[in-house]
Amino acid sequence: MGWWQINADTLAGSRFVLSPLAEVFACLQLLHRGTPAHPGEQAWLRDHLPGYRARLAADPVTARLVRAGLGRDWIADFLTPTPRERETFEEGVARVRAADPGEARAHLRVSLAGPLPAVLERDDLPERAAALLSYVWTETVRPDWDRRRRVLEADVVARTAQVSRGGWAAVLDSLRPGRTRWLGDNRLQVNLHEYPPREISGAELLFVPVTPKTGWVSWEEPDRYAVVYACAGVLADPGARTVPASLGALLGAARAGVLGLLGSPLSTSQLVAVTGQTLGSVGRHLRVLLDAGLVERRRAGRSVLYSRTAAGEVLLKAAGTAGSGREQDASRRQGSGRKKDTSRS
Repeated sequence: MGWWQINADTLAGSRFVLSPLAEVFACLQLLHRGTPAHPGEQAWLRDHLPGYRARLAADPVTARLVRAGLGRDWIADFLTPTPRERETFEEGVARVRAADPGEARAHLRVSLAGPLPAVLERDDLPERAAALLSYVWTETVRPDWDRRRRVLEADVVARTAQVSRGGWAAVLDSLRPGRTRWLGDNRLQVNLHEYPPREISGAELLFVPVTPKTGWVSWEEPDRYAVVYACAGVLADPGARTVPASLGALLGAARAGVLGLLGSPLSTSQLVAVTGQTLGSVGRHLRVLLDAGLVERRRAGRSVLYSRTAAGEVLLKAAGTAGSGREQDASRRQGSGRKKDTSRS
């Protein structure tokens, strides 16, 4: 296993940051993999995978670069520059574009664990990588970056609260289950590779959430190290947060959305981040839902967490069943002779 030696001051000074470039690279990995981890990713791939594959089909050199750079066990370092706080996507991708061509080829040999294909023995690989990342940003991430940012902010809120409740050990163990783990004696396991330990005491240590189910580590020796991890699943999957239209008609769409999110405990700050509603609006919705017995609250350290009650679960399920029945009835009323659209089945 690979692990980092971290002193108490470095860990205490570490922080969570958002990185548009990390989010884009995680989405590139998802496109390359083509296999969704949940229904939200499945819908996203349905919308964007054909365009991505068409782009690579028209540019076989870049297609080969992606296959080599993502490797099987190691990512070519020049593709994932270590995130920096408050860095825009344009600033981050400029660092990819500015990578030394010789170093880029060397990184690819490491990710391939072997010689470089002849087609990749060229100096424009950083430019090609930057162009592909820019395509993924423009076509697949930027259109819903506001939603993604709220999801990532909610995860940061949750992790920060977890640190205040139980300390860093529990948080580090949960970032990338099975890969990251606090080993004690100031040691942080960061992956399962058998690499020599790194002494990073005194360096800047960042934790960076992304919405796709992936993760990696990166560093700029000796000053900056980062662990990129997948944010909590309930936040990452927009399909998991949909509520039946009938429930929206009953409670109001915004209040029904809050109820739909509370299948697992969330704080007011998390709800604000995910929904995009104001703190006052979320607070009013929670008061109504509490008074109706649909949600309950409990204190966890300095945080107050809200979750659905049994009555809230019953209401949500009943509304979903009723909505499904109405849709079936409507399709029957529209009569036979109407062809079924199977283009996406």
